[in-house]
Amino acid sequence: MTKPAYHHGDLRRALIDAAHEELEAQGVEALSLRRVAKRAGVSHAAPAHHFVNAAGLLTALTAEGFRRFAAALKTAQEKAATRRQDPLTAAGAAYVEFALANPELFSLMFASAKPDFDDPELDAASMTAFQNFLQTVDSSASAKDRGGDVNIPAMQRWSTVHGLATLLLTGRMRSVLSLSAAKRKAAIVEILSEA
Repeated sequence: MTKPAYHHGDLRRALIDAAHEELEAQGVEALSLRRVAKRAGVSHAAPAHHFVNAAGLLTALTAEGFRRFAAALKTAQEKAATRRQDPLTAAGAAYVEFALANPELFSLMFASAKPDFDDPELDAASMTAFQNFLQTVDSSASAKDRGGDVNIPAMQRWSTVHGLATLLLTGRMRSVLSLSAAKRKAAIVEILSEA
């Protein structure tokens, strides 16, 4: 779907939003600056004002993805705290739901070599998300676990939640995918709370 012609405002933001839509519609391999410009309603030369090439746009989109991802996890943790639920399980469920809602963006963030992870903006966004996750694992760790390296429990939890998200995205857990949205979410929470 092509948007109305872009006239003013934040061109960079409009291009990132259009890139996200294009990514989810066509996948990373089909994404081009020309297609993103068309979707944003700007000339094919307009993206060059903000991005040198498609890799630069994908890097900015990946950074935005990590910011959205971190916000989704934080919101889930805050809601869990007010409901006296486990914030780590809530964050894990939000992780999986983010992946299911944004499959191509999730793949770009965690499986693609196209973004430049040495880019300072992307590095900061991904590290912010990971540091929040580490703090949640640390605050949820038992007294026995606190004396050790927080990275081991974090890697265990990350492997579990990322594995679940990947299995669902690839259609390998059909019994969970076939459930209604509410039942699927409950099943995801149950799986993660047992892990």
